[in-house]
Amino acid sequence: MKSDALAERTQLAKSLFKIGALRSGRFTLASGKQSSYYLDLRVVPSYPDVYSRVIKAYEAMTSEIGDRNIDAIAGVATAGVTISSPLALLLKKPMLYVRKEEKGHGLGRQVEGATRPGQKTVVVDDLVTTGGSLISAVEALRKAGCVVREAIVLVDRLEGGSENLAAVGVGLRAYARIADLAETLYRGKMMTKRDYDAVIRQVERRGG
Repeated sequence: MKSDALAERTQLAKSLFKIGALRSGRFTLASGKQSSYYLDLRVVPSYPDVYSRVIKAYEAMTSEIGDRNIDAIAGVATAGVTISSPLALLLKKPMLYVRKEEKGHGLGRQVEGATRPGQKTVVVDDLVTTGGSLISAVEALRKAGCVVREAIVLVDRLEGGSENLAAVGVGLRAYARIADLAETLYRGKMMTKRDYDAVIRQVERRGG
């Protein structure tokens, strides 16, 4: 990793910690699973400086994909929409967003926005755990006629998301891995060794 990229990821880890987006402890996730840390990226838009840094991270990942391979940016509701909106505007690309399920009224759409057959679409979310939400979004986008081969997130929790997405023909790009963020905070004396070890054990236990 280049020194400037490493420095940016280091600053990102510290910024997420400072705004309370990354916390150590014992948490029960929405799935009912226990976790040694909690990552709440929904608070990011409330901090413009951090928000700007995050959007630049996504811009860097889309640059790796290449402009010719992106016709549209699709955000996964709801957290992914706070990323896809400014990102699509920055890239001057059409934005779509994907609901968790089809609406029960109106046009009954799950994918909102103007789609067209063969539209090369990058799906965007804030983080990935097992990849379930992203895969559901990919399936909805493909049903709408989009071609989806890439997904991008800020943080990979290293719990099988990359492998599960690969199984449906989607490559995952993550700006940072939770293990690396934890290591940065530990080395910066912002996380105790006990909390750092807990994160690493969780990752190792779940096959990261």
